Amino acid sequence: MKDLNGIHLGMLRSVEAVARLGSLRAAADELGVTPGAVSQQIIKAEAQLDRQLFERLPKGLVPTAIGRQLAEHLNDGFREIAKGITVTRPNATDAITISVAPVFAGKWLVWRLSRFSAVHPSIRVRIDASVDVIDPRANAVDACIRVGWGDWPNVHSEKLFDQRVFPVCAPSLADAIVAPSDLTKIPIIQEPTSMFGWDVWLGPNDMQASQLGDGPMYSDASLCLDAAIAGQGVFLAWETLAQDALVAKRLVAPLPGRFRTGIAYWFVEPERGHRSPQVEAFRNWLVKELAQGRS
Repeated sequence: MKDLNGIHLGMLRSVEAVARLGSLRAAADELGVTPGAVSQQIIKAEAQLDRQLFERLPKGLVPTAIGRQLAEHLNDGFREIAKGITVTRPNATDAITISVAPVFAGKWLVWRLSRFSAVHPSIRVRIDASVDVIDPRANAVDACIRVGWGDWPNVHSEKLFDQRVFPVCAPSLADAIVAPSDLTKIPIIQEPTSMFGWDVWLGPNDMQASQLGDGPMYSDASLCLDAAIAGQGVFLAWETLAQDALVAKRLVAPLPGRFRTGIAYWFVEPERGHRSPQVEAFRNWLVKELAQGRS
């Protein structure tokens, strides 16, 4: 601990904030000071540590190798300090931050968080809506829920379940779809940014995507689902995305068969370090909720 005597805590906070947030302006906003003040703190920290912590590039400050290492330790340390301060406050709650893709958050998670709160009233869950693949520790979140192949570097990824897809449409269109071949006569709602295509479902039914007709196009899966509910055509939906609309009978699945896309939902955490009891409770609840939805 004596090593801390030679450097002011404010300097270390500036170093950590700039490394994590990526700019002087963002760090200054978080710390409640000016960008110039943050810059001066970093200069002083480099002088006292006798190390260059950031490269000065046209795009801004970029951590050096030693700067990144220092920032990782500072991030861990400040998180623990924040937890320590929390327990001194009356009626304190254990807060966790979970980064979730907006589509999954809006169509599935937010509708179920009250169930988690009912079981764990002392744990407050903050939702950070983002699709970026990030290192949770470096971005001040406790864990991420992501869709993909689980091969992201420098993080620990635990598979939650394999994703399956199937056609859905509004009840008003269901009578016109009794066989896979009927999909050639119905507008197909298109999502050009999707991680998979219609061949995932059509292949096992001896059809190809080239046989399908045109239809409205949306850049977001949530909008595609809403378009299907509005009766604009048929959409190849994910189980979690369509689950509540199917239960509410705003959508129907006119054809049998749900097929895996090869991608999955993953619970992503920092590569090193132990899982807190609060995150463990959220992860266990999440697994149960997902399993119940499938059953």
